[in-house]
This record gives sequence, structure tokens and C-alpha cells, in this order.
Amino acid sequence: MLNNKSILITGGTGSFGHHFVRYILDHYDLKKIVIYSRDEYKQFHMSEKLKDHKHKLRFFIGDVRDKERLRRAFDGIDYCVHAAAMKQVPACEYNPNEAIKTNIHGAMNVVECALDMGVKRVVALSTDKAVNPVNLYGGTKLVSDKLFIAANAYAGNKDIHFSIVRYGNVAGSRGSVIPFFRQLIKQDHNELPITDFNMTRFWISLEEGVALVIKALMESRGGETFISRIPSFKITDLLLAMCPGCQMREIGIREGEKLHEVMITKEDSRHTFEYDHHYIVYPHMDWWNHSRIIPGGKAVEAGFEYNSGTNAQWLALEELQELLKTIETDLD
Repeated sequence: MLNNKSILITGGTGSFGHHFVRYILDHYDLKKIVIYSRDEYKQFHMSEKLKDHKHKLRFFIGDVRDKERLRRAFDGIDYCVHAAAMKQVPACEYNPNEAIKTNIHGAMNVVECALDMGVKRVVALSTDKAVNPVNLYGGTKLVSDKLFIAANAYAGNKDIHFSIVRYGNVAGSRGSVIPFFRQLIKQDHNELPITDFNMTRFWISLEEGVALVIKALMESRGGETFISRIPSFKITDLLLAMCPGCQMREIGIREGEKLHEVMITKEDSRHTFEYDHHYIVYPHMDWWNHSRIIPGGKAVEAGFEYNSGTNAQWLALEELQELLKTIETDLD
């Protein structure tokens, strides 16, 4: 499906973008990949790493806030992955106007350019923080999700589908706790901070995140939210796996932080189907009907909640140690 196609990835120089671009270069014969982002320094380093594929890569300096520049990047594009966002919770809290401009207005620009420029598929990356949001970042991503789902109603007779892929912090990415802990361990800290000893999270690797985006590009019929079925872990177990026998100090949950990650709410369970390796939350809108349900799944029970604290699948300490051996960070 992706062979001889052109793909645009916004925010393409981030952790996800690096892995996604490398994966599709290795597995598909693409016409071109347009990497759209604001940071010329990151684009330079990415182009150096991928110089053997430079004939297929196009690096566009631009901001998703700039609709006209974005429209130029969309020229000739078949598929779009929207990964650009302000993601740091404290930065969004302190700069709310900027978070709104990037995460909401930027999403609107991506939707409108995709509709106008003949794109076939758009997959937008979401976050667990968009579910029952308690901080501005989550609030802006909730609005962004709603914009991409509603965009299907504006497609008319155009062959374009918009969908969402939702996951939490990716293991080893700049937004995860692993690089932070590794830095402290390298600095020989005697006592390592834990916000709450009861905290849990889902474990998803960059490779799994990329695979879910590919699935959404391949299978989407418009309006779905794809969520991987993945194991949970305790933050205390993660730290013990990284630094056996270390001392821990509980410092309290930070503003805007949750004790557990929630990917699917009880309210959404009425519209959620379970598949072999993922869930899909389908829209509950007038323009959507059950003929759009992707085969192979079954409806979850009413009241089901996908919560890292009540998940049926857990990683043991030994499993975390093995997984950590495969995780690269900016410190490695």
C-alpha cells in the first residue's frame, strides 16, 4: 500500500519520527518522504544519519501554525502522519497560548491542508493525557483528537480517512522517565526520586508505536482511535530493574501528573472493539455507521476501562531488565 507513495510526517525529527522514517525506508519502496519540522539543527543531523536515502527525503523547515508553508509541504502527498506537538506538560502550563497555537490551530491546519490537497490517509498521534485531561497539554490534545475525528464528516466524496493512534510515553523517548533515571544513575546519585510508589505506566516501545501507525494507515476507514494492547509496569520495578538495590525517595505527584495511565474510559467502552493486539474506539457520530467497523474484533464489555493500574498484563522485574537492554536513549 505504501510502495511508490509519498508520505509527510509533521514533527518528523522527534523520537517517533526517526524510527518511523527508518522503518518505512527499510520496508517499503517509497516515492518520497517529507520531514516537516521547525528545527534545522535536528534536520541536519537526521539527514546525515539517513544520507544513503537522500534521494527520497525532503526536509521542510516549517511550523504547523503556518498554513501556507504547510500547504506547500502537502503538495503531492498521499499519506500524512501528524506527530508535531508541544508535549512538555510544564511548558504547556506556562505557555498556554503557544500550546493552543501548535496543538489545536496546528491540527486545524493539517486537517484543512489534507482535505484541500488530495491526501488519502491522515493518522494523528495522540496521548493518554488526552483521556480525562488534568493538564493543558492533555486538554489541547483532546481537542486535536476531536478535530481529526470530525474531519471525516467534511470529506464528502473525497477518498480521505482521518484516524488517531493513542499511546503514553514511549520507552526510551525524550518524554519518558528512562533517560532521566539513566542520567541520575550515571551521576552516582545515592537516592533516586519517585513521585509516588504506587504509580504505574504502560510499556510501549518506539517499534510498537510505529507498527500501530502503519496499521492505522493500512486499515483505517475513518474516525477510529487505535490503541495497542500492551503490558503495565510499576515505576518502582522499573527503577529497580535499572539500578538493583538502589534507595528511593517519594517526592509526590507533580502538577498535571496522574497516578495511572488511562487509554480507554468506561464511557468509551460502549464504542470499543478488542482485536488480537490492539483496541479500536469507534466514533459515536451521525455520519458514522457500523459498516465501517474493521472485521476481526469483538465489542468489549460495558464498563471496561483500559487502565495501567488494573491492566491484566504486567511486566515482572526480570522482563523489564531484558527490555531495558533493547532501549536506546539520547544518553546511550
